[in-house]
Amino acid sequence: MGIRSELEANFDFEIVDEFLDHYALMVDSMELLVLDLAKEDMYKRSVEELFRVFHNIKSASGFLHIEPMEKLAAFVESVLEDLRKRKKPANDDTINWLLAISDMFASWQNDLQQDRELTPIRFSLLKIPDIDA
Repeated sequence: MGIRSELEANFDFEIVDEFLDHYALMVDSMELLVLDLAKEDMYKRSVEELFRVFHNIKSASGFLHIEPMEKLAAFVESVLEDLRKRKKPANDDTINWLLAISDMFASWQNDLQQDRELTPIRFSLLKIPDIDA
């Protein structure tokens, strides 16, 4: 049984369907928001929006008991909390890390669509970049 079948067996179809729709929108927005972190004029808006995206994913995946997604979203949210305190654009290491994070969430979106088990988290994602470099 894949992740989608498991969700549909444990939760109301409308809740699962709404989660899938919102999750797709959030994943689709990630890459552009991450790239905008390099732009001085877009940094503040982008970091705030990314924080909101990961906070929402953390909350929804926690409600649905999707533990890997919830834990990674919480981890990223904590890094974004530090980035929210900064005034200057993000460095290349931070942007590349966040792009890799975005790819992981996109893989999970594909897993949900294809009703497969969730792809395991790549351990390289758990190494926080030096945000001050």
